[in-house]
Amino acid sequence: MSFINDNFLLQNKYAEELYHGHAKTMPIIDYHNHLEPDRLANDHRFENMTRAWLAGDHYKWRAMRTLGIDEKYITGASSDNEKFRKWAEAVPYLVRNPLYHWTHLELQRYFGVTELLSAKNAKKIYEETSSQLQQKSHSALGLLQQMNVEVLCTTDDPIDDLRFHQKIRKNNLQPNVLPTFRPDKAYAVEDQTIYLRYLEKLANASETNIVCYADLISALKKRIAHFHQNDCRLADHGLEQLQYFEFNTFDIEKIFKRILSKKSLKIEEIRYFKFETLIHLCREYHEREWAQQFHLGALRNNNERMLGQLGPDSGFDSIGDFQQAHPLGKFLNLLDSTNQLAKTLLYNLNPSQNEVFATMIGNFNDGSVRGKMQYGSGWWYLDQLDGMEKQINALSNMGVLSCFVGMLTDSRSLLSFPRHEYFRRLLCNIFGSDMAKGLLPKDMGHIGKIVQDICYNNAKVYFDF
Repeated sequence: MSFINDNFLLQNKYAEELYHGHAKTMPIIDYHNHLEPDRLANDHRFENMTRAWLAGDHYKWRAMRTLGIDEKYITGASSDNEKFRKWAEAVPYLVRNPLYHWTHLELQRYFGVTELLSAKNAKKIYEETSSQLQQKSHSALGLLQQMNVEVLCTTDDPIDDLRFHQKIRKNNLQPNVLPTFRPDKAYAVEDQTIYLRYLEKLANASETNIVCYADLISALKKRIAHFHQNDCRLADHGLEQLQYFEFNTFDIEKIFKRILSKKSLKIEEIRYFKFETLIHLCREYHEREWAQQFHLGALRNNNERMLGQLGPDSGFDSIGDFQQAHPLGKFLNLLDSTNQLAKTLLYNLNPSQNEVFATMIGNFNDGSVRGKMQYGSGWWYLDQLDGMEKQINALSNMGVLSCFVGMLTDSRSLLSFPRHEYFRRLLCNIFGSDMAKGLLPKDMGHIGKIVQDICYNNAKVYFDF
């Protein structure tokens, strides 16, 4: 029998009442994930549990490598059955890692499996879950509907034609699936060969002849218009840090010509190119009343040997220690100085900077929008109990928690949505513990409403879904 019972993570009667009476049944708005729109549009059905659960999940891959499991059972040529068995062998040794909780939450919520996964029951659970995946209730959309997902926002490149989003909308499929504009490749000029290939694709998608920097900005604005027509209201950016320069520190047209000519750039020129391009984009987001997200602080592709074998996003990224406060503040101030700062969500990956981000948002709240500036939920390595609690505490102590737009999955897996439950249970336990200690009034109606706002209502209003 699983340790995950009705009151999992809920440590007193107030927490229990907040969760079961207020949070549990709220719909889910997952405003940032990396699900594949084609799978949703075609209501994909997975062949087996390995394909649904292990493929593309670098959280699990890292853990398996740490336990000495050969790569052939992770991303290699072993059979799906063998890969699942190796994962099952690993799970009992993941105690105190969030994967241990997530694994058993997902097995229980989607498949009704309450046993603890191990080598002993791997065959039975693999067959049982793989069989359920063939049912309509466990198709791509069925899995989302089981979790009461109302809205989800995918992450899409500017060159995407969004045909799968159009198909979803045309067929009135549920949940509501919306695109998010993710232009990282549009300013990733470190590798000019890759960048020039991308420019060709952007030129084709935007029907723009890109021969100067002004053409690049024009092409990106056309793609923003295309996304807007397809109900996009969010942009997202993954960066080590935001840059800040005085305008015209470098001649942007000369930098762009050097790129087109495959001439090398200095580090500061690369950073300036990102800075100026992002400023143009952010002003356009504000014009269209979008919200913008910045995921800051990942140190990517550390293992060059494994990068060469497996490519990026394979489990070799970690937390970075980049300077954030000064350039971030100056970047936001530049946009605010002309009243062109859109609604903004900031996510940090380094927990030592929690208070930096929690206080930064307060600098640019101007009363125009409730919670205009958001300190985003615990991200990546921080979306576990300790990381989420620290994020909530930093926001509570230095901002206004009641304005928070809540949790997201940031996941490539259709089986990751119990993470919303995980967050909600933790949130209710934090409030419930304060009520038990006499730090908050025992006003279940008021505190319960704040919990519901954080779980659902705030995001609904903030993003206008």
